[in-house]
Amino acid sequence: MNANTRLAITGALAAGIWALSTADASAQSAIMPDINISLGGTGDPGKVGAGIKILVLMTVLSLAPSIIITMTSFVRIVVVMNFLRQALGTQSAPPNQVMAGLALFMTFFIMQPVFLKMYNEAFLPFSQEKMGMEAAYAKGMAPLREFMVNQTREKDLALFVEMAKIPRPQTVDDVPTHVVIPAFIISEMRTSFTIGFLIYIPFLVLDMVIASVLMSMGMMMLPPVMISLPFKLMLFVLVDGWYLIAGSLMKSFVM
Repeated sequence: MNANTRLAITGALAAGIWALSTADASAQSAIMPDINISLGGTGDPGKVGAGIKILVLMTVLSLAPSIIITMTSFVRIVVVMNFLRQALGTQSAPPNQVMAGLALFMTFFIMQPVFLKMYNEAFLPFSQEKMGMEAAYAKGMAPLREFMVNQTREKDLALFVEMAKIPRPQTVDDVPTHVVIPAFIISEMRTSFTIGFLIYIPFLVLDMVIASVLMSMGMMMLPPVMISLPFKLMLFVLVDGWYLIAGSLMKSFVM
């Protein structure tokens, strides 16, 4: 097969593919429906209220991950769980998905009274059109603010009040929400790091003992982690570690 023949075959194939794609595009354009989005006026206040509700709901859903992560007990739980995994030296066991799922469901368990109060006092009256949006927001934030303030140190709260350059509040209720949230987060980080340090101590002692034994036996080339890991797991199981960690974490929150 000479060069002219190969060129002719290639050109024919390209022409056929182009014709098929053009025909397919024409067929698709022929059956595609016409979509028309318009904003029409209405004199029915109920329709306007329904539109606003949908907008508020979509906004809340888009912010829900950030709210759950930063304004609930999730921060403390997930940080402590990661410290526990590092102290055990199990690397990726339990996996991140399991740790995050456990932290999430423990968060729902701890925050259930707060969420229930927010639903009964804010969302339910707002959905029944018994309360305006601003009043519903204030009622809904009150239980969440109370929870965050109970976990926040006065020192951290005073820091952000000072940085915000606002007048010194007379009561906690006078502190703006945008000041309470970052103060709550750094307080949670401090508490979780403190708990993580206490978790590390027994496992660190065990690592030091294993390393000393190996060195005295002249087995300096053997990584101590390989020997200490089974003993760590055995110690954690014998003391019922998950029960102690979960119970201590839930009891550490001031409700």
